Order: sequence, then C-alpha cells, then structure tokens
Amino acid sequence: MSTGVKICGLRTCQSIDAAIDAGASHYGLVFFPKSPRNVTLAEAASLADHARGRIVAVALTVDATDELLDGIARTVRPDMLQLHGSETPERAAQIRKLTGLPVIKAVSIGAEGDTAKAEAYKNIADLILFDAKPPRDDSILPGGNGLPFDWRLLDPVREKMPFMLSGGLTPDNVAEAIRLTGAKLVDVSSGVESAPGIKDPELIRRFAEAAHNAALEEIAHG
Repeated sequence: MSTGVKICGLRTCQSIDAAIDAGASHYGLVFFPKSPRNVTLAEAASLADHARGRIVAVALTVDATDELLDGIARTVRPDMLQLHGSETPERAAQIRKLTGLPVIKAVSIGAEGDTAKAEAYKNIADLILFDAKPPRDDSILPGGNGLPFDWRLLDPVREKMPFMLSGGLTPDNVAEAIRLTGAKLVDVSSGVESAPGIKDPELIRRFAEAAHNAALEEIAHG
C-alpha cells in the first residue's frame, strides 16, 4: 500500500494542481494569521471548490474559536481538521462534535517521553500528527519550521495508534523517515517551498515520488 502524502500550506490553485499531479493524497489549508501560508475563509473556499473530489482537504487551525471552526466547516467544507495548538483531549472531542469532521491532533516531539502525550488523544483523534517541537517555547509558528526530530523516538508508539509524520521532511530525507517510522502518511510544508509560503512544483513532485518509492521498497522487502 502506498504511503499517503499531504502537502500543507497551499495558497494557489496551481499548487493544488501540482500536488494532485504528483499523486498527493491530502493537501492542507492553514488558518493561522502569523503563518506565511495563512488563507482567509473566502480564499480557502475557492481553493477547496477547485480541488473538491480530487484530493482530501485538511483545514489546519491553532487553538481556533468555535466561530472560526464553524465558519471553516460551513464555508470551506474540508474533509478533516488538523488541530495544531494546545487543544486538550476534551477540546479536541468538542471540536469533533461541533464540526462533525474527523480530527488530526498534532503532538510535538523533541525528546524521549514526548510521545506519551499522544496517548490521551488516542480514542479521540482520528489521526495523531507527530511533528517536530518548535525551536523554542515562544516560537511564532507551532509547525512549518523545517526542523526534523529523532524519528526513533516514535518506536514506543508507532504500533499503538494511527499516525502521520511531519517536521523537517524534504525530498531528500522522506524515504529514510518512512523506513525508520513505518509512517503511512507523511506531511510536508516548508520542505517543498522555494521561499516561505511559496510552493515549488518540482519539489512537490520529487517529495511525492520519494515517498511513494520508499513505500514500494518497504513492501518489496517486507
């Protein structure tokens, strides 16, 4: 089975088409004003309409209000929500009920033991996203910083819950990341950009190709 690929932080129809042409399974729309990848509800709705039925749409939010979440659910109509803030398990369950959408919960990993935080979301979130911990606690961006983490830290939990992998992935290292973690879905943003917020179609193609080839190699040697 091929590893799924999510290209996050898309802001143009051209970048969505590049993701689809490359064989990506998911794309992400970022609703976080401090991010160079931020989109408005109107922009996101137009992008989602362009892509609908061709690829899975994921709306990324950071400690969003009920008002914003309701606006995203009604206006953009994504397939999934990605919670990338400090949402508690209780808040994640509330959001899932409020929107009726499957939820991905991001858990930041930087040291041994950080994966234990994911246990609390195991029966609430549909997927856990293991991402690199920001370089400092007051970092402006909770993700998309282009930093990897030690993928071996996932060893204690990789068989316990469905997860996706993010954090510093690039066309050059994604194959190794898949080999070490067994990730069935990988997520990239800054690793396929020519500048912050500007996606490069060739990097998207190379990333997806590397991820798909790595999955095929795992099957061949499995």
